[in-house]
Amino acid sequence: MADVVVVKSWRDELASLVEDSGIRFAADAIEISTPAFSTPVYEEKRSVYESPATEEVAAEPESFKDQIEGFAKAWGEMLVELVRGCRDVVQQSLLTEESYIVQKTKGPLGEVSRRLSVLNELLPEDRDPVHAWPVIFFVFILALSALSVNSKQDTSGTQVKEVYIHPPCATRIVLPDGRHMAYHEIGVPPDSARYSVIAPHGFLSSRLGGIPGVKMSLLEEFGIRLITYDLPGFGESDPHPERNLNSSALDMQYLADGLGVNGKFWLLGYSSGAIHVWAAMKFIPDRVAGVAMFSPFVNPYESSMTKEEMAGTWEKWTRKRKLMYYLARRFPKFLDYFYRCRFLSGKHGQIDKYLSLSLGQKDKALISEPSFEEFWHRDVEESIRQGSSKPFIEEASLQVSNWGFSLVDLQIQEKCSGKGILSWLKFGYGQVKCELTGFLGPVHIWQGLDDQVVPHQMTDYVARILPRVVMHKLPDEGHFSYFFFCDECHRQMFLTIFGSPQGPLENSSDAPTEDDGEQEATNLGEEEATNLDLAAQ
Repeated sequence: MADVVVVKSWRDELASLVEDSGIRFAADAIEISTPAFSTPVYEEKRSVYESPATEEVAAEPESFKDQIEGFAKAWGEMLVELVRGCRDVVQQSLLTEESYIVQKTKGPLGEVSRRLSVLNELLPEDRDPVHAWPVIFFVFILALSALSVNSKQDTSGTQVKEVYIHPPCATRIVLPDGRHMAYHEIGVPPDSARYSVIAPHGFLSSRLGGIPGVKMSLLEEFGIRLITYDLPGFGESDPHPERNLNSSALDMQYLADGLGVNGKFWLLGYSSGAIHVWAAMKFIPDRVAGVAMFSPFVNPYESSMTKEEMAGTWEKWTRKRKLMYYLARRFPKFLDYFYRCRFLSGKHGQIDKYLSLSLGQKDKALISEPSFEEFWHRDVEESIRQGSSKPFIEEASLQVSNWGFSLVDLQIQEKCSGKGILSWLKFGYGQVKCELTGFLGPVHIWQGLDDQVVPHQMTDYVARILPRVVMHKLPDEGHFSYFFFCDECHRQMFLTIFGSPQGPLENSSDAPTEDDGEQEATNLGEEEATNLDLAAQ
C-alpha cells in the first residue's frame, strides 16, 4: 500500500512531466545518479524533440487550386446526398402502389414497355434492360449533341468572308445642288434607245443591283437602255443633307435630264426601291411613261390599310424585323448599333440573317446558289463603300415614316375648275374645263404569293386603292425567285410592258415621241375620261 502511495505522489507526477535528470528524492536524503551515456541520450532526445517543429515550419501552405478542389468535392458529395434523399422521398411518397401518379401511369407505361420489349433481344443476355436502355439513350443524346455542335461550327466557319471595298469606278454627274450622283447604264446606246428605264435600288443595294442576271442580248432585242444609280450616301453618290421622297423624285428627273433622256422614261421598282417609284408617280408624273414593279414595298403604317391587310402583312415578318421597323419609325438613331454589328462589321453574311428575313422554299434554294452569293456580296460591298450608317438609317426611316402623300392620291380623278352653283351652271352649258389628276400611265405589278418579305397583302391593298393597276400574281414564287437570274421571267416582263420586240432605233426619224412606249397609258386614259364623261352626263 505504501508503494502505491509513493507512485501517486506529486513528486512522481511532476517527474513524469520532465526529462530524467538523475536526481532521486528518497526521504530526507537526495541521491544523484549519473546515468550512462547521459549526454548522447540528451542530444538524441533533443533532436527528436526538435524534429516535429522543423517539419511544421517546412510544410507548404495549401494552394488556392487545392482549396477549390476540396470545395468542389465537398459540394459534390452534398449534391449526391441530396439527390439520394430526393430519390428516397420520391420512391417512398410518389412511386408507391397507392399513389395517384402510379395508378394513372401504370397502365400506359406497361403497354409501352410491352411493345418495346422486343428490343430487349438486341441486348446481351447478361444485361438488365432497366439499366442498359437508359445508358444507351443517354449516350445517343450526347453523341447527337456533339455532332450538331461540330456541324454548326464547321458551317459558320465556311460562311465567314471579309468585305472587300473595290476601287472607285463609277461614272458620276453633278446635280443642280452641287452633289455628285453615281450611275450605271447597260443596254443599247442613248442615241438608239427605244425605251429608257430608270431603276432605283432598295435597301442594302447599289447601282449594281438593277435587274440581276438580265442578258444584254435581251435588252438589245427590245431596244432598252437600263439606267441605275446610287441613292444619296450609297455607293459613290454624295449624301443629301435633307433627304425625303420629294427630293428622291427630283433626283431621278435631274438624272434623266443629265443623261439626255428626252421626254418620258419608264420606272422599274423592286422591293423597297418601289418607295422611290411611288414618289416619282406623285411628284413628277409628267416625266413617267409607265411603271413596272416587283413585290413593291408599301408603308406598313399606312392608315388606309384595313385591319386584315395590316395583320396579314405584319404576321409574316420576324420579331427582329418588326423591331427594326419600330425603331426606324420611333427611335431611328438606335439603328446605328444594329447596322454596325451586321452589314457594317466587315464580314459577309447571308441576306436573310442580315435583314432578318423569313424566306419561302424557292428563295432559300436561290440564295444558296453561287451566282446569287457572288452578286449579293458585290452589291453589298458597293452599298457600304462609305462606311456610314446614316444613309441606311435615312432609307429605313423613309420606308415607315410619313411619305408626304398617300397612294390614294395616285388615283385618277376628274378635277374641274370653279366651285358652287356658278360652276354647276357652267358645267350644264359645257363651259367648265375638267382635267384628270393622278397618275395616268400604266402600272404593272408582279407579286409572288409565297413572298414573306413583302407579303401579298401589301399588293392586295394596292389593287384595292388603285384598281387600274394590272396585277400579275405568281403562285409558288417568293421575293427573289422571279426577279433574280430568270431569263424567261425577264423576257415575259418586257413583252408585257413593251409588246413585241422591235430592236433599237436605226435613225433619228424613228426616235420615239412622248406617246411612244405608252400607248397603253393613252388608251387607258381615254377610256377613263370617256367613263367619267358618261357618268357626268
